[in-house]
Amino acid sequence: MKKPEILTFGCRLNTYESEVMRSHAAGLDNVVIVNTCAVTGEAERQARQAVRRAHRERPDARIVVTGCAAQIDPERWAALPGVTRVLGNREKLEAASWSEMALGQGNAVSDIMAARETAPHLVTEFAGRTRAFVEVQQGCDHRCTFCIIPFGRGPSRSVPVGAVVEQVRALVQSGYREVVLTGVDITSWGGDLPGRPLLGQLCRRLLALVPELERLRLSSVDPVEIDEDIWKLLEAEPRFMPYLHLSLQAGSDIILKRMKRRHLTADAAGVVARARALRPDIGIGADIIAGFPTEDEELFAQTLAFVRDNALPYLHVFPYSERPGTPAARMPAIAVPARRERAARLRAAGAEAARAFHTRLLGQSLRVLMETDTAGHSEEFAPVRLVDDAVSVAGRIETVRPVAVDDNGLVAEIL
Repeated sequence: MKKPEILTFGCRLNTYESEVMRSHAAGLDNVVIVNTCAVTGEAERQARQAVRRAHRERPDARIVVTGCAAQIDPERWAALPGVTRVLGNREKLEAASWSEMALGQGNAVSDIMAARETAPHLVTEFAGRTRAFVEVQQGCDHRCTFCIIPFGRGPSRSVPVGAVVEQVRALVQSGYREVVLTGVDITSWGGDLPGRPLLGQLCRRLLALVPELERLRLSSVDPVEIDEDIWKLLEAEPRFMPYLHLSLQAGSDIILKRMKRRHLTADAAGVVARARALRPDIGIGADIIAGFPTEDEELFAQTLAFVRDNALPYLHVFPYSERPGTPAARMPAIAVPARRERAARLRAAGAEAARAFHTRLLGQSLRVLMETDTAGHSEEFAPVRLVDDAVSVAGRIETVRPVAVDDNGLVAEIL
């Protein structure tokens, strides 16, 4: 029997959900599962290529397509050669969807907008990874003008504290030393639970109830929804990793308003300043869209200046991608070459900030979670490679001293 092959695109939540499917589909023979992303046209193109490649290389395999792109437009994916079934984002997480009988029953894609709860799942292994992801939240109630994801994920809904604790405890018992809390809009966690708790309270409970968890990290957060408990943890809790990844999207107030974001540049700058005041060596990342409709050179210059002024070292830069059905897709577009050129300039500014940040870490004692026997990430999420003759073990936390900076991050010796 050939175990199911899973091809995952997109976010950390998809990575987590692929592990849920791996468990559910373990008994199936000769199946390829393609877990798609709909954030950009490029993400969809890559997933379509993967489907075609899988059919070409394994013509007898049954191909199941799921994920956000499949949820939004199931018919399009069902029409691809070799696809035997399309599953929606709710259905892919149900064990009943992965029986031999179910596999032959055609597509199953329900109305995701009718979803009102998120069923917890127990995952104890992430194939090939030393860092584990835990879903704490699903869906999104916001309507940013560029984003199609709410229509692929449905409304915001939270995983209860007890289920999150059980999942984290199981992962720690399986040997994972770092857990990343993930979701579509994790800072909205708790809004649908009794008492409307906040994300920081969940983090406090996790650290208290799973004392053997060594490192807790957050995925992308909304700048205006970072609650006071998160700030207190950043300041005083060594097991809460000193890293923030901001869902920034732009550094121009005009563009932020046209995106229908809920923060302005002053809000984001205030978050960066407060974080660095609490933890001077904190790592800070941000998602940024280059070439959003109506973004002329002056408005782009504002975003570029924001990145430079705030020295943001870890950028995820995306050239704007039209998503049919979103308000931004109807706005005056920027030429595709200009989007790509602006994205390159932003990435260059991020690389410059990263080199400066890494230079400040030289000579310090860092704790690195090894992801291979020679490389990993520090608590600040700085990429670290061991000096040429040094070898560790994937999954171990090493204390190292950086001795050099290169284009890929830090080079360090084990202490």
